[in-house]
Amino acid sequence: MQQVEDRPTVNRSGVGRFGDWFANHLGVNPLRKQELYVDISKSATLRDVAYWLQILFAAGIATMGLILNSPAVIIGAMLISPLMGPILAGGLSLAAGDLILGVRSLLSLVLSCLVAVSFAVVLVSLLPFREMTDEIAARTQPNTLDFIIALFSGAIGSIAICKEVKGVVTSIPGVAIAVALMPPLCVIGYGMGIALSVSGSEGMQVARGGGLLFLTNLVAITFTAMIVFLALHIGTDEVKSIARKWQNEDTESAFFKRALGRYALREGARKLDSLTVRFVMILIPILMILIPLSQSFNQLKNEIIRKQNANRLERLVTEVWQQNFSQLPSGEPRSYLDEVNIAEQGEKLTIFLRVFTSLPYSPVEKTELTKLLATRLGRPRDSISCQLVDVPTASGQDFLAKARTEKSKETPPTVAQLKTRFWDGIDRALASLRLPTGTQMVGYRTVTSPTAAMQITLSYLGGHEMDNDARTIITEEIRARFADPEVVVNYERIPSDFGPLLFGRNQADLPTTRARLLDGVGQSLQQMPTLYLEIIANAEPGEKATIAEERAQAIRNYLAQRWQVSPDRIKVTLRTNSDRSALIKLQLAEAAS
Repeated sequence: MQQVEDRPTVNRSGVGRFGDWFANHLGVNPLRKQELYVDISKSATLRDVAYWLQILFAAGIATMGLILNSPAVIIGAMLISPLMGPILAGGLSLAAGDLILGVRSLLSLVLSCLVAVSFAVVLVSLLPFREMTDEIAARTQPNTLDFIIALFSGAIGSIAICKEVKGVVTSIPGVAIAVALMPPLCVIGYGMGIALSVSGSEGMQVARGGGLLFLTNLVAITFTAMIVFLALHIGTDEVKSIARKWQNEDTESAFFKRALGRYALREGARKLDSLTVRFVMILIPILMILIPLSQSFNQLKNEIIRKQNANRLERLVTEVWQQNFSQLPSGEPRSYLDEVNIAEQGEKLTIFLRVFTSLPYSPVEKTELTKLLATRLGRPRDSISCQLVDVPTASGQDFLAKARTEKSKETPPTVAQLKTRFWDGIDRALASLRLPTGTQMVGYRTVTSPTAAMQITLSYLGGHEMDNDARTIITEEIRARFADPEVVVNYERIPSDFGPLLFGRNQADLPTTRARLLDGVGQSLQQMPTLYLEIIANAEPGEKATIAEERAQAIRNYLAQRWQVSPDRIKVTLRTNSDRSALIKLQLAEAAS
């Protein structure tokens, strides 16, 4: 008894005083502490039918949102947030050293996860399509930043729960969205569903990623909830006495007391009485989770550094071009630099440039460009490969003027000649047509009729849809070139980037769930002979040396067998110190030269 009497006195001289001051400034009085303790304890019950319905419905909404790639639907599942109750109960049990509350919250959390994951597996198994969407992929590679976000969100969520009604309404939805608990669980269910029905390695990889994100959020919220409840000094003797009285009256808590037994209950309470032991209990899983999170963070950091270096190189190449090659000796504009792509593999740097020019560049000028770039970059000449594709420009007005001066009066042209001239005129009029940055014209189709306006459908390669303003400008330019204000111009986008295709560790088996993606790529290559394919195959550190090449070969074999894509239309880039994925990019065939 003497030990029990001494402990509150020590607390009130240190932590207890700070806790009382903190609680007073948040408006959490002793009565509010008692209410909080009992309310949070009630949230860990297994008998609330409404809670289990929320788990099922939230899991269903989140799973459908992930599969449909709909952020709005996923946010709806986040806002339901039924798992916050048992997680906060776990944080409170660690802060107050309440063994009964800890066991109840842990059991409630485990059963809730099993229900949510099982329901997601059932939904995925019943659906006729199981495509890996961006929303799913985004939840398979958490890093340290996700842990930090969960820490901040868990802290404000705990504070919002403790405060009076004012302010809670605006805080809780934000916390529910910032720390998504249900979507990662459903990603686990999606991965397990894929593993059971399609591909075991791919499915388990997705499930592991979702599980790591869920554990990250779970541990972070529990830890910050514990810190907040400790700071509020919510585990006072007065509050605990009220809580024990409620537990004695609650049939569920009484059942757990009997199940644990008097001896086990007494030994467990003695261990949890030490704040150091409770901190160790939560710090061990934090340290374990930080290991894979740090690895993912390093991968993200390396990718950002790579992109920054690529942007720096692109700016330097553009500067060299503008200063030395963009103008004629007279000072008049000669060319427009439309695209710059840079690829670095080992010590070899490949620079691809596409320009629209009124005067094609000679081999000597192309060699001079390579020398200047090597000098500016401080690299050996033979370590740089510069590929320059210059597209001669032609004006639609020049074409019409030349057509009017053609000497065709002596012999009337045949129908075949007129047809050839017509198509040649369209080709020349559209040859210099410039599309917005990030898009490239692949081809066009025309529909003509004696009774209706001519229709032109432009097919362009791009990572996103061309905006309406750009379409309007291009349409007016085409009408002006054809001197026909009635021309109808339609636009058809061909995606330039596909993927990622995720592979198992040291595995090159093509994920069957992504066959539809490759079918779309193969169809585009069949329909557009001016396109070629680039495969960027990645490998993680520690995988066998040839695994990236094997993954690229699996994709080549599929496209060759199913879509008869010739190997000379496929370019392969191998990367290490990255992830276990493959990216697929479509580009104009002229860029391969």
